[in-house]
Amino acid sequence: MPKMKTKKGAAKRFRVRPGGSIKRGQAFKRHILTKKSTKNKRQLRGAVEVVAADLPHVRAMLPYA
Repeated sequence: MPKMKTKKGAAKRFRVRPGGSIKRGQAFKRHILTKKSTKNKRQLRGAVEVVAADLPHVRAMLPYA
């Protein structure tokens, strides 16, 4: 039986934490930052957990994570 392939785009975007939850980076922090408020940009820092509704899709893209 052949091995399942990991979606490499997903492997670059998601990391599995030791507890099993998956973290992701925040969106909307790449460009057009001048019109966004300082508060908004500050709250977009850091990583957050993947929402439960998206979790099955992310797990399917990372079969060995």
